[in-house]
This record gives sequence, structure tokens and C-alpha cells, in this order.
Amino acid sequence: MDIALWILAGVLAAAFLAAGAMKLAQPQEKLAASGMGWTDDFSPGMIKTIGLLEVLAAVGLILPAALGVLPVLVPLAAIGLMAIMAGAAITHARRKETPMIAVNLVLLVLAAVVAWGRFGPYAA
Repeated sequence: MDIALWILAGVLAAAFLAAGAMKLAQPQEKLAASGMGWTDDFSPGMIKTIGLLEVLAAVGLILPAALGVLPVLVPLAAIGLMAIMAGAAITHARRKETPMIAVNLVLLVLAAVVAWGRFGPYAA
């Protein structure tokens, strides 16, 4: 199970590192034009904040356990991603973007599994 948790954390970290970096690097208009219509509902500063939180959570899923320094940060990062995904699902629900809600819920469940495993029986 430990290997499965590492794989899940790695997949989540890669996905959120890429998504967060994109939000940090691109202007709001370009994000909206690329299919992220939800960005119209947020200020540019809030979009950058979401991107930064995603990048920090991605780092928090891997580095603390890999370095053996404060491994409790791994499940906390996973919980942070759960909160981000809950907020994203609510945003997409308000915008009636049903397919995106499913993606958010899958990522939320994967983060929940990492949080459960790293807080519980397979703490890093």
C-alpha cells in the first residue's frame, strides 16, 4: 500500500504542479481563452493565489516524505488539495459545468486516499 500511496501522491503532485504553474505563468485572459471559463469569476490575484496553493501542495505531497523532514506535511497537503477541489467543484456547479465536477471529485477522492493513508496506517 505504501507504493500505491507514493504513486497516487506522485500523480497528484504532477497534475497540480502543472496546473498551478500554468495559473501562475499565464494571464487570466489566456487561461479563459484556453477553456478555463471559471477564471472570469475570479480576480487575477485570486487565480495566482490558487495556482500558488496548488504548487505548494504538489511540493508538500512529495518532499517532506522523501526527505524525511516533517512528513506530517504530506497528509496536510492532501487535505489542502481536498479543500481546493471542493471549492472547484462548487464553482463548476454554480457555472453548470457538470463534466468538470466529476474531475474535481476524482481528484478530491485521490487526495483523500493519500491523506487517509499518510495520517493512518502508512504514515511516512
